[in-house]
Amino acid sequence: MNIAIVGAGVAGLCSAKLLTEFGFEVTVFDSTPDVGGVWSRTRRYPGVTTQNNKGTYAFSDFPMPSHYPEWPTGEQVQQYLADYARHFGLDRLIRLGCEVVAADLDENAGSWRLTLRDTGTGTVTEARFDQLIVANGIFCDPFVPEYPGLEEFGQAGGRVCAASDFHELADADGKDIVVVGYGKSACDIAEALSEAARSTTVVAREVTWKMPRKLAGVVNYKYILLTRLSEGLFEHLEQRGFGRFLIGSGRFLRNGLLSTVGAITKRQLILEQVGLVPEGPFERIVRHAVGLATENFYEKVRDGIIDVHRGAVVIGLYDKDGRPTVELSDGTVRPADVVVCATGFTQRVPFLNEDLQRRLTDGNGNFELYRQIQPLDIPRLFFVGYGSSLFSPLSAEAAAMWVVSFLKGGTALPSLDARRTFTKKRLDWMIERTQGKHARGTNIIPFSLRHVDEVLDEIGVNVGPLTRLRQWLLPADPGSYRTSAAKLHKKLKSTAPARTV
Repeated sequence: MNIAIVGAGVAGLCSAKLLTEFGFEVTVFDSTPDVGGVWSRTRRYPGVTTQNNKGTYAFSDFPMPSHYPEWPTGEQVQQYLADYARHFGLDRLIRLGCEVVAADLDENAGSWRLTLRDTGTGTVTEARFDQLIVANGIFCDPFVPEYPGLEEFGQAGGRVCAASDFHELADADGKDIVVVGYGKSACDIAEALSEAARSTTVVAREVTWKMPRKLAGVVNYKYILLTRLSEGLFEHLEQRGFGRFLIGSGRFLRNGLLSTVGAITKRQLILEQVGLVPEGPFERIVRHAVGLATENFYEKVRDGIIDVHRGAVVIGLYDKDGRPTVELSDGTVRPADVVVCATGFTQRVPFLNEDLQRRLTDGNGNFELYRQIQPLDIPRLFFVGYGSSLFSPLSAEAAAMWVVSFLKGGTALPSLDARRTFTKKRLDWMIERTQGKHARGTNIIPFSLRHVDEVLDEIGVNVGPLTRLRQWLLPADPGSYRTSAAKLHKKLKSTAPARTV
């Protein structure tokens, strides 16, 4: 069976590794010149680091190097992924600088026809594959607003770009920089650019809660939000086990713990002093993402190095006396040589035609994927990495194993109606829980380990109860899941031949 994978980031690489390990022929396509996806050198901005510590942002069978810092830089993560590809012999399977322009499903022939473009020469070719895996990530296309006056702003020498398109710190030297957004990427790049810029302004429409890397300077963030206990503090649609106690009769414990962590965070990050205490309780930190506080960001706000405009948006760009200028909704008008938009991403699959897009999503454009993996109405298509998780490599590996099990005939799925009902129920809950910040149906935070459980339980290769018990108080170790692939090998030896449809 010949399988195409679109994307050579975390999800694409582990999919290629697992599929080849189980005997499939695989080709990976990526338009960038290096592996890494969001960590590619073509997308790294100054100051980018991992959100997770190195021990939890790793594959199960390939730990990050011991000499890496606790929170690796973007360059180090890219090197780690390149080393992963080299170690497992994936380089020969990867076609870099090759963009998938279109992927058309021939349901009669039972295959996909891919139209490919060499990004260097522009040469267009075609290739056929039995199955298609989309691993281009939910952060594939940065969203840059269409601000009024953009043309005039550009003529005055101003630049508007996504954070992932700002690569060199030297490009901020002596310039007035405006960063739009307040997520981790916005704060990271603002803090980094402030070292070189003449002025640095952050335009934050909404101020959200963030976690220090070490609570009270002592407790590593991984012990607070990367355990099963942390997931149990938040209400799941289908609450179970000890989590049911924490949300029910033990709610006072849960509320007390969250309030304590919130109070320490507020004091440690000097949020009251700088006027950046978010609205709502601390538990909103997991509404749609968990932001890790950028080192020195709030201190620079306190010292006037970074100017934060809370509750404001950019309402216009223009030329004022020969200078590129930005106007904010709070009435501020200031020079801005560069407007850096850390304003999120658009989740889309641009190489699928309109009909396939319609079959892939609901009426509001939300992805309808069973287990965040399988479309309900398109055969021979799978998604890996389409669950916004706190354990991205581990979640991707679980999804890739699910695909392997399905293609090898080792997964007995519920009926289509049951899968459709399950997917819609989860999507509706996701939209309600995140207050609409559901990333087109890909947001599973904070229930990352719960999702891994559900995926691996369905194919019968989850880790044992003792491992899961340890994860209640200790951050999940991806290395614990090395046994899952071994279990899958053993299980598939006694199953039916690979599926043909």
